Amino acid sequence: MNHPSRPANPPAPARIALALAGGGPLGAIHEIGALCALEEALPGLDFTQLNAYVGVSAGAFIAAGLANGMTPRQMCAAFIDGDGTDDLIDPRLFTRPAWREYQRRLRRLPGMAARAGWDWLAGDASLVGALGRLGGTLPTGLFDNQAMQAQLERVFSAPGRTNDFRQLARPLVVVATDLDTGEAAPFGLPGWNDTPIARAVIASAALPGLYPPVAIHGRHYVDGALKKTMHASVLLDQGQDLLICLNPLVPFDASQRAGATVEGHTGRIPHLASAGLPAVMSQTFRSLIHSRLELGMRGYRRSHPGCDIVLLEPDHHDPRLYHAGTFSYKRRRELAEHAYGQTRRLLRARSAELAPVFAAHGVPLDADVLMRERRLLPKLALRRSGNDLAERLHHVLDQLEARVRERAPALVERRGHAR
Repeated sequence: MNHPSRPANPPAPARIALALAGGGPLGAIHEIGALCALEEALPGLDFTQLNAYVGVSAGAFIAAGLANGMTPRQMCAAFIDGDGTDDLIDPRLFTRPAWREYQRRLRRLPGMAARAGWDWLAGDASLVGALGRLGGTLPTGLFDNQAMQAQLERVFSAPGRTNDFRQLARPLVVVATDLDTGEAAPFGLPGWNDTPIARAVIASAALPGLYPPVAIHGRHYVDGALKKTMHASVLLDQGQDLLICLNPLVPFDASQRAGATVEGHTGRIPHLASAGLPAVMSQTFRSLIHSRLELGMRGYRRSHPGCDIVLLEPDHHDPRLYHAGTFSYKRRRELAEHAYGQTRRLLRARSAELAPVFAAHGVPLDADVLMRERRLLPKLALRRSGNDLAERLHHVLDQLEARVRERAPALVERRGHAR
């Protein structure tokens, strides 16, 4: 007796994960622009429905938003082109002075100064040593991160979102660094998932010196990038088929672009040292971060050969992102548009390499979309960059003009003849 053939079991969907590195507000701006470009170029991939997410520092903000169902376009509307009413990241909160930390440290000054003076007078310490003991009176951070936590709590309390790792539909890992041990703290993994997401994100972004360490369950945590740049291994160890990595911070290579300039200078700058200390420090920081990323990527490919890893990052020869400070926000629309366009160009240039990789996991790379001319933001939005009152007024007048043209074209035409 012949049995009817049974249909073969459909293949399991590919396990596709996303890893986002840090880079301050500039990093978040770049990642949002890049994700919007990827969302268009990979139409079969829903970035809110990936297998898992990991975020470090600024990347933790974006990863937490995606895991909570916020699309790249929604985050662009909120963070890049928003009015502050529903921002995932409200940049005004990044630079609020840490008044409570200042006051707490100042209260310790009289007692510590008295002990240091006594030790010096008693000969138990040199003058330099006695002054060094006053270091405990210095604040551990310049800016407050509690207001940002409250902002995230509000965003994640909206309908359909959650501030609880355990209630997410997709795994999310937010990595910080234990200040007392130097070890990575993978919030969101079993045993680390009882901390609110907003608290973990703030801890992951607490860059030492700028923000005070964040206390969680009696321990103190700081920026997750202190340990590793990407922390992709926490996802790879769970088993992934494809890992997409975004790194927004790269060292600038000024050696091959004749038109490259450094902020505050015109013409070709063959040596970054000529731009002074800020350029030297920025390049040093970027190089240190990126060298660790390169080592990590080589290690990931050796330790997890069954997973395809795609790393996307800015052009190392691009002076525009290098000129923008890590905490740049005023030019957010311009920089997001730039990241969007640059990512589209990168995908076009690497399409022969990347298309087969994405296709192997059921995600076609849409070459037609990449060939069309597109913008991330409308021109009116780009012109609104900055907080200048004249620019805001100009935007309002543009909107009024458009509305008048829509409702009374004849009136506009008569007005034109009158001029």
